Amino acid sequence: MGLDIALGVYVHQVAARIGVPAEAVAYEVTDTATAYLGLSERLPRLPGRDLMLVWDERLGWYVGTEPRGDDRPSVVGYLGGHVVPTPAEVARFVTDVVAGLPPDRLRVFPPLLDRPAMAACMAARPA
Repeated sequence: MGLDIALGVYVHQVAARIGVPAEAVAYEVTDTATAYLGLSERLPRLPGRDLMLVWDERLGWYVGTEPRGDDRPSVVGYLGGHVVPTPAEVARFVTDVVAGLPPDRLRVFPPLLDRPAMAACMAARPA
């Protein structure tokens, strides 16, 4: 299974786990593999800002604020650990961030990633 198919399945499993409808999900595999999920939750400290859950093949999952106007999105928190955690781990992360628990710090990943191995990992993750 290629990364594009595996990413689609994996991202939709994450979306289903956290209750994000399919129309609020996007993903692509180009020079960088990424995914986006629009979240309905808001942070108490940022009540007027929409949140997004983003996945990047080097950074993994993170929650950020949606950009508006000409501002830039800000990162609220990164999910530590494996770049491809289980959908249940991602759901717990989102719940923790929205609840105000302290997020993990940014971690560094090697610049070259094994995309076939990443696709196999995504395909093997339980929903």
